[in-house]
Amino acid sequence: MSPSQERSISVENLLGIRNRPRGSCGCVHRTTAACIVVNIIYMLVLYVCFKQLHSPLRQVPFKCSHLTLLPNPILHSHHFPLTSKFDSYAQRVFLLDSSVFHSPEEAFHLDYERMEEEFKVFVYPDGDPETYFHTPRKLTGKYASEGYFFKNIRESRFVTDDPRRAHLFFLPISCHKMRGRGLTNERMTDEVKKYVQYVKFKYPYWNRTLGADHFFVTCHDIGVKATKGVPHLMKNSIRVVCSSRYDDDDYIPHKDVTLPQVQLPFYHPPGGNDFKNRNTLAFWAGLSDSRLKDNLRAMWDNDTELDIQNNRIDFRSTGRVVFMDRLYKSKFCLCPQGPIGSSRISDSIHFGCVPVIMSNYYDLPFNDILDWRKFSVILKERDVYRLKDILRSMSDKNFMILNKNLVKIQKHFTWNTPPVRLDAFHMVMYELWLRRHLIRY
Repeated sequence: MSPSQERSISVENLLGIRNRPRGSCGCVHRTTAACIVVNIIYMLVLYVCFKQLHSPLRQVPFKCSHLTLLPNPILHSHHFPLTSKFDSYAQRVFLLDSSVFHSPEEAFHLDYERMEEEFKVFVYPDGDPETYFHTPRKLTGKYASEGYFFKNIRESRFVTDDPRRAHLFFLPISCHKMRGRGLTNERMTDEVKKYVQYVKFKYPYWNRTLGADHFFVTCHDIGVKATKGVPHLMKNSIRVVCSSRYDDDDYIPHKDVTLPQVQLPFYHPPGGNDFKNRNTLAFWAGLSDSRLKDNLRAMWDNDTELDIQNNRIDFRSTGRVVFMDRLYKSKFCLCPQGPIGSSRISDSIHFGCVPVIMSNYYDLPFNDILDWRKFSVILKERDVYRLKDILRSMSDKNFMILNKNLVKIQKHFTWNTPPVRLDAFHMVMYELWLRRHLIRY
């Protein structure tokens, strides 16, 4: 073939390509360009997600909106363990979002209002109200939360007389009141067994779910032990308890609810955003009843910036004023995990002292609802040796953000009679509302 013929064919081919109808080759080019753009966006999203997962802010994985009705055990994986590098707190960039909730605040309030309108609980009417059912023992002391819940639920509009309308069923077992009558652990366990057996034989509601849509409340540590004698009650029913450690084999995070333990009454008003008056870096007073507390005392007992008191505050000898004054004047209040339940976290919140949670396994109150990163510092137990460096690395600006958010959530840890919207009782009820859709056997 001659060169002139080759050139003529090439020209003809070029003319054919030029005159080819649109939508063939042009479409291919546009599709290729679109694929490139999509791939670029995809890589950017992966990069952002990677940075989020490895950011110091990711101490607690972000959880989806709590409009999700079915509790998911995966969602509870955000509670612990958490990062503990103290330099992350020095570089920590606090979110400008003022919301202290995991989900958008508007979404929380919408679902909360729905709870107030729809949520119904059937309280079993059986048992002698003058002994240990139905009425609380008292509304004071470190187990006052249990007493307030017993009183509040009857003052609320959640109770229904029609079990067919009920989302959940309340077993009004007051182990605190049993303890006040002098019952031993064995006697208390027998009483709980007999009551559950009575409910099972008289009503059909327990048997249809093996107690999965039932709940009981106990803040007393002995009461928790007494209920362990009823396997279905422990494994299936929702336990609203103050003892909520993950190393307790009987506590199930996605099922059970943490009841905030509060020592009442408070004789002083809540602490506010009084930054200038808080001159002590951190404060703790208590007994060394665990290895963590032993290490805390041994490491920082004589420190000039950390106020560590290795003794239980005796209100009769030193007075409440001395103890409360230290809470008012401290930036951080140390809350080390111990074998016995404590109201130290709620005390810190009331007095505006940013709580420092020191525990490897602990389910914080309202952890499904509130983002504890916004108003507390959460550390592992091994961080006790670097405690001072961690707290000193917190800038004044970041501390002010924590303190301001702490004041915002004080109402959620307050007990009232009758109950008030968004107070401690209603927050516990909202936790139960999130668990109302349970598997039926």
